[in-house]
Amino acid sequence: MSRRSRSRGGYDAVVVGGGPNGLSAALTFARAGRSVLLLEAADEIGGACRSAPLLGPGWINDLGSAIHPIARASPFFAGLDLESHGLEWITPPASVGHPLDDGRAAVAWRDLDRTVEALGRDGSTYRRIVQPLADRLDDLMDLSLRPLLRVPRHPLFAARFGVQAAVPARWYAKGLFRTDEARALFAGHAAHAVLPLDRPLTSSFALMFGATVHTVGWPFPRGGAGALTAALHRCLLALGGEVRTGHPVQSMADIPPADHVVLALTPLQVLRITGDHFPAGYRASLARFRYGPGLFKLDLGLSGPIPWTNPDLHETATVHVGGTVDDVALAERVVAAGHHAREPFLILAQHSRFDPSRAPDGKHTVWVYCHVPNGSTRDMTEAIERRIERFAPGFRDLVEHRHASTTADLEAFDANLVGGDVGGGSHGGLQLLLRPRPQLVPWATPDPSIWIGSASTTPGGGVHGMAGHQAANAVLSDSIRPNV
Repeated sequence: MSRRSRSRGGYDAVVVGGGPNGLSAALTFARAGRSVLLLEAADEIGGACRSAPLLGPGWINDLGSAIHPIARASPFFAGLDLESHGLEWITPPASVGHPLDDGRAAVAWRDLDRTVEALGRDGSTYRRIVQPLADRLDDLMDLSLRPLLRVPRHPLFAARFGVQAAVPARWYAKGLFRTDEARALFAGHAAHAVLPLDRPLTSSFALMFGATVHTVGWPFPRGGAGALTAALHRCLLALGGEVRTGHPVQSMADIPPADHVVLALTPLQVLRITGDHFPAGYRASLARFRYGPGLFKLDLGLSGPIPWTNPDLHETATVHVGGTVDDVALAERVVAAGHHAREPFLILAQHSRFDPSRAPDGKHTVWVYCHVPNGSTRDMTEAIERRIERFAPGFRDLVEHRHASTTADLEAFDANLVGGDVGGGSHGGLQLLLRPRPQLVPWATPDPSIWIGSASTTPGGGVHGMAGHQAANAVLSDSIRPNV
């Protein structure tokens, strides 16, 4: 990539979109000594990794992402030393809990031995599945967060994982485990795929998240998800990168002169900005990109902690509220069919149990969402609160403040959340592995000066920065040429 002097009005690279992937792309250019400008339409950067006092003064609520095991395991973030830029991770003793009826709960402690013991007769099977992946977490992240169309660094490890990952999660859970607890734990991890659990490759999510449980844990930033964005921002500025907020990009004319442009946007925004710039066939392939279900999200302020019937659930910040494996599977299948689950699967975070800065003295936060059809307008507050009450009687009596976010609200604060889809597009079928379309270099476009580096590209959704980082690396590498 040629060096262009900023005094002549140009940059080596301009990145459009200031979420984790956009920041990571900009950081990759800055670390390589390139001049880079990051453009963000909103008045602050962060995309879906931001915090705000949604419930009023004294509250800190995460607008999008809330718990960050993949961020903690991200190969790119690990090399930035974000702690020196003010980031502090909080890692609870239990990574995730999953309540069941009669006061039972499956709890995945960070301590593997403790988890194995708690799972009883399924403990040895759980260890056999999870420990080999936890022992090689770096290899697993390299395999999962980099392109499919390449020779894996460890072919035998990749082959073994591929065989396990291909199995539908519901089949895997019911075929290997005998207890409700172990089956539910596996199903809860797999539901992060936002797909029916009878679909192939859904086990890949359960296995990857299961490996992080006993290594990096399921941590979150002290002071809100925005603290992660702030650390990335400070790191970028320290390296000489520039950031411009309040700068919406409606067309390529809104982008300052640059040798290369990385669009940290979904295909929908890419098509809007580039118009008829690309060949018709390429535009048609981006138009076929599929978006997945959306979210309905609640932020609650409580007068006390959630009164879970199982006390072990007080030891984790993350709770999967979904019942048995069949309950979880049914909820996700209903949503995938375009309907609303009467008893939805919930992903809940109770940050204030471990981070008092999140709420006024004596109060507690709840961040919780359920999956809904893309673009849904239904208010799921009642269904969510009723679901929590089932496993925490008296919960509803503690609710003092509510803030609901529909799919439209989510898309309004971050245009990349199309129809409330926080994963940058469906992870179903080949779109899990080949994003945004099948091609050798996932981030390339027919124009060698324009690249895509969002969650809509490999390796997909999640706060890890790897899509933006790898897009920028592809630009920087003289050995990689677009092949689209």
